[in-house]
Amino acid sequence: MITVETVADLRHTISRWRAAGERVALVPTMGNLHEGHLDLVRKARSLADRVVVSIFVNPLQFGEGEDFAAYPRTLIDDSDKLSAVATDLLFTPPVDEVYKRPRSEQTRIEVPDLSGLFCGASRPGHFVGVATVVCKLFNMVQPDLALFGEKDYQQLLVIRRMVEDLVIPVTIHGLPTVREVDGLARSSRNGYLSDTERSIAPALYRQLQQTVAGIKQGKLDFAALERQALSRLEAEGFKPDYYAIRRATDLAEPGPGDKSLVILAAAHLGKARLIDNIQLTLD
Repeated sequence: MITVETVADLRHTISRWRAAGERVALVPTMGNLHEGHLDLVRKARSLADRVVVSIFVNPLQFGEGEDFAAYPRTLIDDSDKLSAVATDLLFTPPVDEVYKRPRSEQTRIEVPDLSGLFCGASRPGHFVGVATVVCKLFNMVQPDLALFGEKDYQQLLVIRRMVEDLVIPVTIHGLPTVREVDGLARSSRNGYLSDTERSIAPALYRQLQQTVAGIKQGKLDFAALERQALSRLEAEGFKPDYYAIRRATDLAEPGPGDKSLVILAAAHLGKARLIDNIQLTLD
C-alpha cells in the first residue's frame, strides 16, 4: 500500500493507473476505522482495479463545541487495517493541503433543502462541510466510483444530489449498515459510550425495527408512531434529537402513493450522538 499526503503525489500515482486503463474507486473516511469501513474497501476492490482510501478529519463539518479536537485519530492502526484488505493507496492530507485558504475565505458547496433537515438542523453547516470536502476529494482523486455507508443516510442523499447537480463523473455506491451482533450500528463514536451506555445503545435499532413492524401491521399514522418512538427512547435513557418517517428518495413527508420509506433517528446517549436508520417498502 502506498501512503501519500499531497495532491501532487496522489495524482502522480493515479496517472500511472489511468495510463494502464485501470478503474479507480475512492472510499472517503475520517479514520478510526471499523468493520463497516473495511467492508466498503472490500466492495470497492470487487468493483474497480485500484482502491484509494482517504483519511481526513474535516474541520469544516464540525460546528462550534463539537468534537473535532477530540475525534479519535488512529492512523497507525488504520493503516494496518487497510493494508490487510489490499488497499492500493492511502491518502492522508494535512488540513492545509485540503484547505489552502482560511476557513472564512473557503469556497463551499451547499446542497439546499436536504442539508437543512434532521442532522443539518441539529448541526448547522455540517452538510456544507461534508459536501465541500467530498467534492474536493472527488476533484483530487477523480475516481470512477466512490463508496459510502448507508448508516449516514442523509449524507448519502446529499452526496448523490451534489454529484447529480454538479455533473460530477463519479458513480456513487451506498452499502448497507454494518452492525454489531446486538444490532448497534458500527460507528467511530461508539467508543464514547460507557459500559452501561453500550448496553442501552442497541435499543435505538430495536425501536426502528418496532416502527417497521407497526407500519407493516397497517399502522399508518406516522406522526403517532414518531411520538411513540420518541417517548420510548426517552424512557430507555436516550435524549432524542429526531425520529422521522420519510420518503426514501428525498426525505420529504410521505404521500399516499409513496412506497419506499426510510425511518431516521438520532439520539444522544452520554457523550455519544448516535444515528441510525432503516428502510422499508410498503406493499
